[in-house]
Amino acid sequence: MSNQPFFTRDGARYVPSAISRGPWNETSLHGRVVIGLLGYEIERLYGEPDFVPARLTVDMYKLPDLSPVEVTTRPVREGKRIKVIDAEFFSAGQSMARATCQLLRRTEAPEGRVWTPPPWGSPPPDALPTPADPRANLGGMWETRPIVGGWGDLGERRLWMREVRPLVDDEPMTPFTRVALAADFASPFANAGDKGLGYINSDVTLYLHRLPRQDWVGFQVTCHQATDGVAIGECWLHDQDGQIGTASVTALAQRRGLG
Repeated sequence: MSNQPFFTRDGARYVPSAISRGPWNETSLHGRVVIGLLGYEIERLYGEPDFVPARLTVDMYKLPDLSPVEVTTRPVREGKRIKVIDAEFFSAGQSMARATCQLLRRTEAPEGRVWTPPPWGSPPPDALPTPADPRANLGGMWETRPIVGGWGDLGERRLWMREVRPLVDDEPMTPFTRVALAADFASPFANAGDKGLGYINSDVTLYLHRLPRQDWVGFQVTCHQATDGVAIGECWLHDQDGQIGTASVTALAQRRGLG
């Protein structure tokens, strides 16, 4: 099926589908589905309309295989204005990743103006052609519309990304789940070079001042730095109404086939 979900439910467990495989080897999950599921479970259990999930940090310290997954959660703080929630991702009974999410209550903004960068001025996704290279969508992992620069180009890079399948069963994807699932793309987009992608990210931190209002999420590379095989990367995130936040990553030099 063309819209096969990344996970199906089996009681309290989530069973990965084959499309959830990552690029590093054929038996491990893609980091994006790990992050997406952790964000999904936090929002499902603790999300409220009056709160914005303003920060999601995920540490990924082991590549999960395709075994059924369990996610545990623990509230650290459930205040009137701030919630802090921890979550942990288990595969085959082993801890593979953990997350912390900070949710902030919506309120009235203070008076006055604060400088902010101008809009990125990129064309909307519907005005851009579908990429000719079939690898651009990683076998149906996502859908993209390149704006400026290509994968690993030594220059400015911008693109739009849209999800093409549900995360869990046939459930509609919420705006937060959509952007949490997409955030991992900051690592390959920022860290790929003219010899391909040689870094595997060990974390993602997603910052949001608001949730995306449309299906497409825009990525704009703003940083890549590396020394002794340790890299950092960052992308500004956009929807068609403007910037919504950032996705930052740390990464390690990696050869394919290693975990």
